Amino acid sequence: MTTLFDLTGKVALITGSTKGIGEAIAHRMAEHGAKVVISSRKADVCEKVAGDINAARGAKVAVPIPANINSKEQLQMLVDETRKQLGKIDILVCNAAINPAYGPMSKIDDSAFDKILGANIKSNHWLAQMVLPDMIEKKDGAIIIVSSIGGYRGSPVIGTYCISKAADLQLARNLAVENGPNNIRVNCIAPGLVKTDFAKALWDTPEGEKRASAGTPLRRLGEPDDIAGAAVFLASKAGSWMTGQSIIVDGGTLS
Repeated sequence: MTTLFDLTGKVALITGSTKGIGEAIAHRMAEHGAKVVISSRKADVCEKVAGDINAARGAKVAVPIPANINSKEQLQMLVDETRKQLGKIDILVCNAAINPAYGPMSKIDDSAFDKILGANIKSNHWLAQMVLPDMIEKKDGAIIIVSSIGGYRGSPVIGTYCISKAADLQLARNLAVENGPNNIRVNCIAPGLVKTDFAKALWDTPEGEKRASAGTPLRRLGEPDDIAGAAVFLASKAGSWMTGQSIIVDGGTLS
């Protein structure tokens, strides 16, 4: 039976999908019928996650295609190989991001600043440019950028990361305005602190987790699967009249 959340026949390209939020999104989109591309830098972990999804679904619905988001050439290869193996892309999830700097912005060097903005903004812009022709041709498509509640507030320790995530919010708005006439929807998800390896420094002790969750109305940190449902919603018919927006999924932190 089809539902508002049915993704049967859709091809979803998901970056940073070998762990954490990206992996959870890949599992849930496959569960709802999509064929998914698993991508990160390392081939072996891509193959493992794709194998796990295929085993869970009892069919080959996931394919591993490693790529480095900092390389425009590798991203083009990722898109081309996706088309070759699965067909034209219906859903793009820009989840991969980096944050190699921790501390005040007055101390960050130019190379780290450029690297964060390049990986967290420019790669999303590149990927959107690469997949939009397929979506324009079909007059249908969904692009989802995983931003952060850091895009809504300042930070004394991850300021450049927050700047990049604020830029992603505007990137989604602009792409939504430009591509809405072709029935292409572009939205963000802005998670709060989720228990992933990426954010491990902020929660990886009992004291740290207690401190980090104390200001959250639900009194807990997020799990990767808490974010996956929002991605399925935005990619499916259920989200067909939503574009240029950001869904904040943070346990109430910004309340």
